[in-house]
Amino acid sequence: MAARLMDGYSRVATDLRVSLTDRCNLRCSYCMPPEGLPWLPAPEVLTDDEVLRLVDVAVSLLGVRDVRFTGGEPLIRRGLVDIVARTARLAPRPEISLTTNGIGLTRLAQPLKDAGLDRINVSFDTLRPETFAELTRRNRWSDVVAGLAAAEGAGLTPVKVNAVLMRGVNEFEAADLLSWCLERGYELRFIEQMPLDALHKWSRDTMVTADEVLAQLQESFVLTPDDPRQRGSAPAETFVVDGGPGRVGIIASVTRPFCGDCDRVRLTADGQVRNCLFAREESDLRTALRAGADDAELARRWQAAVATKRPGHGIDDPSFLQPARPMSAIGG
Repeated sequence: MAARLMDGYSRVATDLRVSLTDRCNLRCSYCMPPEGLPWLPAPEVLTDDEVLRLVDVAVSLLGVRDVRFTGGEPLIRRGLVDIVARTARLAPRPEISLTTNGIGLTRLAQPLKDAGLDRINVSFDTLRPETFAELTRRNRWSDVVAGLAAAEGAGLTPVKVNAVLMRGVNEFEAADLLSWCLERGYELRFIEQMPLDALHKWSRDTMVTADEVLAQLQESFVLTPDDPRQRGSAPAETFVVDGGPGRVGIIASVTRPFCGDCDRVRLTADGQVRNCLFAREESDLRTALRAGADDAELARRWQAAVATKRPGHGIDDPSFLQPARPMSAIGG
């Protein structure tokens, strides 16, 4: 039997999230301060060849079947198209996806599709340009809308849209966002705001919960739950909207965690293995890689890292501590 990334609770990681940079061209208030963050020094960031070496180890030796590139904002990573193309040539070929804020997709959607990108998720929290500017501290709403259309035009379908509702900002936009996405054939996912902001201001009391989102949607739509057996390890609980074919998903990471079915492992832009978004521990692969470790040794180190994965993220535990790295430095 081929080697696998199995933890102590018999969960097997087959979905790899790879952060290509901690940098971003937005300054979303739920992620980072207006001035940005201290970025990783360039020598600490994995090179393109190093990224591909580790992805190859994961795919060819450790059974990873899905590779998602994230950031920061992955579209600002030079060499992104080539990284995707080289990943698509791996054997066995993994499913390749990308999570992005959408700025730059008008230029890159078709090259990424041609390189082998299979799916794309775009973060888009509001239909109001003024709210977008307030939230992201940038006037780029129209660029994101154009980027979504470019992804659709390039055939990166179904285009998935990720939205976070925040109290006092966009909390009542659920139904409008869903209508807008349904009209365009996009698949909308609402995600509960998670404790991953750089300033550590997240509060459960101010979070818009999955139940609140569902209540809003049910005032305007008939939602029929999908068969839960089809969900597998997917983070989203999905619903058929008004009899179909449109669907909407809810990712309730905080109030209805799905840790028991988790099949994800993360690689940061500086070559650290993280078993969970909320982990406070990391395992260094970059040092071994640069010291000349062969693929078998890198695979063994990766397996040892995943073996220590905890049973859950522990947000409900009074002792929970938010990880030091914010979302932009972890990769979603």
